[in-house]
Amino acid sequence: MTAPRVVAVVVTYEPEARTLAALLERLEEQCTAVVVVDNGSAIQPADACERVGAELIALPTNEGIAAAQNRGIARAIELAADHVLLSDQDSLPADDMVGRLLDGYARAAAAGRPVAGVGPVSSDSRTTSGEMVYVARRWGPRRAGPEDVRPDGLVEVAFLIASGCLIPAAALERVGTMNADWFIDHIDLEWGLRAGRAGDRLFAVAAARLSHQLGERVTKIPGRSQPVHVQSAPRTYYMARNTVLLLRSGLLRPAWRLGYLVWLAKYLAFNAVFVAPRWERIRLMAHGLGDGLRGVTGPRRG
Repeated sequence: MTAPRVVAVVVTYEPEARTLAALLERLEEQCTAVVVVDNGSAIQPADACERVGAELIALPTNEGIAAAQNRGIARAIELAADHVLLSDQDSLPADDMVGRLLDGYARAAAAGRPVAGVGPVSSDSRTTSGEMVYVARRWGPRRAGPEDVRPDGLVEVAFLIASGCLIPAAALERVGTMNADWFIDHIDLEWGLRAGRAGDRLFAVAAARLSHQLGERVTKIPGRSQPVHVQSAPRTYYMARNTVLLLRSGLLRPAWRLGYLVWLAKYLAFNAVFVAPRWERIRLMAHGLGDGLRGVTGPRRG
């Protein structure tokens, strides 16, 4: 049997050279081809791509992560990919991750129902707070526990973090590509919810591993044992806006809508009280809330 063609799509924006080089080398060893879509960096990562034979698609401006993913997905389909592997620039897969994902996909697909994608168990190298695998609970996605791992080594999840996500080309036809209108934040969640609405399932593969840095840094807040991932100030606009757009999307069941309302209130309070520059974050989040209520999409204006 011919091995599946896996084309990796890496989205970059002002990447750190050594981190990107390590990622591309690891992907080149495991994938049929690697496509890098750079989102308007001041210095394009041409040298890193050339060293491993990766194809570079250099966008003149920052079009957002979803649009860049879609550009890479389109190129992967042109390259006759059976599966598209998405990756952020600050991830590092284990040297057997892709093979384990393919094995997990085969086990999941054998059950008969369509599988939109499989992903690794992601962990942040900056903290020991746990693994980023999210299963469906009453009030929304929550981190999985050991009891959620099935005997076949799979965990059925509510959505998959984009980095490390292996998506069959056929699933992209059923579900569609990423929502470029949202620019950044909640892109993978929104796609996962659309996949579920289409009748597809998503799985994490317990044996597949990925190191992934989420946000700019992690911090502790009083009364909470689990560290919090802190995003840059401009990202607070998109997170506030896109959470409102998510609440209005019709993709959430009623209990999840309430859960995300509570989550949004906590997110706003955390950034307004604990993270500098507070007034800049408050201004950006207020702008995001207003744009979300008005249905404004795309890059932040002004």
